[in-house]
Amino acid sequence: MLKKKQVVTGTIAHIDEMGNGIIKYREDMILVRGVLPQEEVRVEIVKRLQQGYVGNILEIIKPSEYRCKPKCSIYAKCGSCQLMHRKQSNQAQYKKEQVVELCKKQRLSIPVEDVLCAGNPYHYRNKMIIGFQKGRDKRIKAGFYEEFSHRIIPYEACLLHPKECDDIVQSIVSLIQKLAIEIYDEDRRTGLLRHVLIRYGKVTKQIMVVFVVRSNVFPARRRLVEELLKAHSNITTIVQNVNPRKTSIVLGNEERILYGKGYIEDILCGLRFKISCKSFYQINHDQCEVLYTKALDKLMLTGNEVVLDAYCGIGTIGMCVASKVKQVIGVELNKDAVKDAIQNAKLNRIRNIRFLCDDAGSFVSQLAKAQQTLDVLIMDPPRSGSGQEFLSSAARLRVPKILYISCNPNTQIRDIRTLQKLGYRVEGSMTLVDMFPFTNSIESVCMLVRK
Repeated sequence: MLKKKQVVTGTIAHIDEMGNGIIKYREDMILVRGVLPQEEVRVEIVKRLQQGYVGNILEIIKPSEYRCKPKCSIYAKCGSCQLMHRKQSNQAQYKKEQVVELCKKQRLSIPVEDVLCAGNPYHYRNKMIIGFQKGRDKRIKAGFYEEFSHRIIPYEACLLHPKECDDIVQSIVSLIQKLAIEIYDEDRRTGLLRHVLIRYGKVTKQIMVVFVVRSNVFPARRRLVEELLKAHSNITTIVQNVNPRKTSIVLGNEERILYGKGYIEDILCGLRFKISCKSFYQINHDQCEVLYTKALDKLMLTGNEVVLDAYCGIGTIGMCVASKVKQVIGVELNKDAVKDAIQNAKLNRIRNIRFLCDDAGSFVSQLAKAQQTLDVLIMDPPRSGSGQEFLSSAARLRVPKILYISCNPNTQIRDIRTLQKLGYRVEGSMTLVDMFPFTNSIESVCMLVRK
């Protein structure tokens, strides 16, 4: 058994799906962040896991040819990025290899295209969630959670955030210190401020600031808003979100608008979208346009199709499709997103689309029982993928075309295997879009047709 602070030297056998390097040391497995295959490293054991240990790099004895120096000063501690130590060309190759390997494991024969990389891999995030903690010196620090811990790593500027958003975070830190606003302590369940969420319109430059607090009672709220707006006149709206629960979920159910309209707008693929606090909107605006363009190319629409946009969110892809088909039906379980979607359709004067608040699996099952017909099913489920009810009902509907967009190729490939057993085959290749540069994540899209 290894001990904490014990130093071990070993070679990285392989990289797991989360981007962690694996050292096999006698009977034990050591996870090491920020390494590349075949690198020889010296690590210090810092934590024991259920199936091994976590090691921190002390020295890279034999570096890989694909290694580069991360431009981020807190990269070694922050858990937000996983690939900044890889050269950018190798990041794309690594992501493709991961998807190819997943296909092999599932015995799925799909050609996988090269990754479509971002023109500018920096400052792309249009949504930021910032955590807070008070240090031993009583100073408040804002930042991201260190990997494998609940400690906050303070930061001043993130290479993935728009600069104006990071400037707002630094002002908030100064103001809550000045106004003596207490930081939430998750162990004692005391204090007030849990998180700050910021949303940014890439085209419109509109900014939303959301204060996530434990209670409705928000001392110094008015002064905080006034002074923040005085320092940053580019803020469009400020919202108070109340989350009293003991949970890792950031947002609660209750909201109060403190300034502005309570939402921002942005323009995507030539359409204008309203984005509220809880709405799902793709993190990377420019790469989302690349993804949607490639997705629509795969559909080869004639103009007469009836399309179901499942897991539709605020209706982005459904509305991008609407001008090319007869009718679109959007289904989404998040009622706030559905409200935004309905308003977005009106905002863009799209009349051949309607939105329903329902579980996608349940809705498709109802369609199958009623023997309804669809020409195209577009599905963009959460990371956990789709459910058996949804996939079986889609097969019973005998939908000719299914366009599957995913932020998690692992669950996507699992679902494709299920759809193959239910009478579908993959047509063409799988397209990969690097929606999240410097992270392990990749967006993938493929087309399935009924056999």
